[in-house]
Amino acid sequence: MLFWHEVRNSININLGYLRRVSHKSEEETMLLELKNIFKWVNSGGQRIFLLKDINLQIEEGEFISVMGPSGSGKSTLLNVIGMLDGFDEGEYNFLDESVHNLKEKHRANLYKEYIGFVFQAYNLIPVLTAKENVEFIMQLQGKSKHERDSRSKELLEAVGIGDRANARPGKLSGGQQQRVAVARALASKPKFILADEPTANLDSKSTETLLQIMEKLNREENITFIFSTHDARVVKKARRVITVEDGVIKEDKLNN
Repeated sequence: MLFWHEVRNSININLGYLRRVSHKSEEETMLLELKNIFKWVNSGGQRIFLLKDINLQIEEGEFISVMGPSGSGKSTLLNVIGMLDGFDEGEYNFLDESVHNLKEKHRANLYKEYIGFVFQAYNLIPVLTAKENVEFIMQLQGKSKHERDSRSKELLEAVGIGDRANARPGKLSGGQQQRVAVARALASKPKFILADEPTANLDSKSTETLLQIMEKLNREENITFIFSTHDARVVKKARRVITVEDGVIKEDKLNN
């Protein structure tokens, strides 16, 4: 029975992939590819697998939800994709470069230049204003003061809180702080944004506003969004849904 269950899961995943291939436009570009990725920890002389045989291709401009129960491996998968965490076996190609073979400095430059992060807990620097938080990553990149000033204002306006640019995080609501986090993630003009449970601490109105902002950025600027979430509202908005259980991709389908 286990054998046929695994075969059925494999067929469902492959059919999902074929449907995506058939819907590709000529303009779409491969962003990243994970091949046979395994990640484990050793405990008591045994391997405990966090990710098992992950195979995944993501194109530019996708809007993806990664869902699964707590402890399923979805956050671990996002951390591997975002180069925040390594893996033990397999191959990861990002923009046609093998991540495994990159030197640490080059890898750090890749995620600093091309990847934006939005976390559940916002992770804003409390002593900096909203504007200064958005500027921070650009300062690390060596951008000029004029460029930092111009882009931070533009981004805060884009997420609807330009009038709160000089407020510190403690003076902002949860929804406003998460919008600052999105603006900060966009500051480096990334290829894609990884969002780990971005709506977990938001009310319904703030969630809807945040999702509308992200959809607009995805549609107009072709930024790829990958969400790790339990939130049915986020899953409903996604155009592709990946289900992870026990470190395995159980389903990968278009969300029509």
